[in-house]
Amino acid sequence: MTATQAHDALNAHLRDIIQWHFSPETGCPFWLDWKEKAGWDPREKIRSTEDLVLFDHFQDDWLRDEKNERFVPKAYAGRPFNVFETGGTTGLPKQRIGWDDYKHDYEQFSHQLEDEFFPKGGNWLMLGPTGPRRLRLAIEHLAAYRGGSTYFVDLDPRWVKKLIGRGQIDEVERYQKHVIDQGVEMVKHRNISCLFTTPKLLESLAERVSLPGCGIKGVFCGGTSMTPQTVRFLVEEVCENKTRFVPTYGNTLMGLACSLPWELPQKNYSVTYYAPQPRAILRIVDPKDTAVTRGYGEYGRVELTTLTREFFMPRFLERDEAIRREPCERYPWDGVGDVRPFGAMEKKVIEGVY
Repeated sequence: MTATQAHDALNAHLRDIIQWHFSPETGCPFWLDWKEKAGWDPREKIRSTEDLVLFDHFQDDWLRDEKNERFVPKAYAGRPFNVFETGGTTGLPKQRIGWDDYKHDYEQFSHQLEDEFFPKGGNWLMLGPTGPRRLRLAIEHLAAYRGGSTYFVDLDPRWVKKLIGRGQIDEVERYQKHVIDQGVEMVKHRNISCLFTTPKLLESLAERVSLPGCGIKGVFCGGTSMTPQTVRFLVEEVCENKTRFVPTYGNTLMGLACSLPWELPQKNYSVTYYAPQPRAILRIVDPKDTAVTRGYGEYGRVELTTLTREFFMPRFLERDEAIRREPCERYPWDGVGDVRPFGAMEKKVIEGVY
């Protein structure tokens, strides 16, 4: 697929999603009410991604303050929904409802994984936050889709952030040891070939055991800040240049952005992620004028638009910044590189286990 073909397909998908969410026959109460208050109909004005700037930024407080039922499309009425949370370190967390989106997202991601390192039928260990987060069901579905089963070691990132905020680093270290102890026992005594975890937990696990020595062939790793130096350390020292390291960028609102792990050494371990188009769009914008897209090679704030029949979210400003990167052959649309917390160079950001 060429870049032009990908852009045309994205615009066609966008028009379909706009029609779905703003039609009285299929739309949800939230967007139908929004249309009446806004005084314009997106079905008439949104024809391409360039038109998305007609929307104001989606407010995360809407996912805290609005009743979840107001986001149920009429076409899904009567179907019980899953509730997935994100955030919540302080105050009520953002909540996104859903049905099958997480399955579609992770099936799409599955096709990007190399069978040599993520063998079909191989069992997985998820060493990370489960609870109300989408990850728990998503990783289990990914493993099952590939013919394997999943083991879990849970942790509470909200508690870790509170401990860090209070300066109780000794408690953080004890809690992390408690989590890693469980992970060590799992990889030692169960037949596990694939692992999901965060960069910090991966490093801690590898201090106790050899990942390839325990039969771990592939690691799918999620976390906001992974500098090229960190990625190189994880590839060469933690994974011993044997276990495949696959960094990803994702969240409950977007799904999963893929990287090209086999290119990491050639790219000096700088990671570029590509959104799961057409289901989501990532744009790097000027923080002072978010209608302006940054140039290639420039840092800017990450703006996310989610486009599925279950969930429409235009122009949400993520709490991340990244470099706008060129399309590639496998993903012929813009990528985002060297993702880090927004304002990380100007202020201290608590990331906790991520």
